[in-house]
Amino acid sequence: MQQKSQTYDSFEAVRPHKIWPGVLAHEIRGQRVAFALIELDPNAPVAEHSHPEEQIGFIVRGSFKFTIGGETRELQPGDTYVIPGGVPHSAVSGPEGTVAIDVFSPPRADWDRLERAEPRKPSWP
Repeated sequence: MQQKSQTYDSFEAVRPHKIWPGVLAHEIRGQRVAFALIELDPNAPVAEHSHPEEQIGFIVRGSFKFTIGGETRELQPGDTYVIPGGVPHSAVSGPEGTVAIDVFSPPRADWDRLERAEPRKPSWP
């Protein structure tokens, strides 16, 4: 079931997707783009994966050891990343956890099948 587009919403009202253990995504979706506030527990791994959607993001809080297409960087708040569709990537959040903002185009249809947590206020802002 695809989430309908909404003109106004709040991350507090959104049921976040349980992406991986210790990784939640509060997603707001339009017809051609999705915007997600991603919260990662301390030292949470993001297994290597790829998807056809382009992904652009930035780190809001914490640190992130990110590998994109075989290149690894330690990202800090304010750092950005661009992942073309189909490129393998993986990550591990820092010891304080990580908050990131990700944008996907088109929206991730595979997230529709994921379990969701109850709505809650995200750790940021």
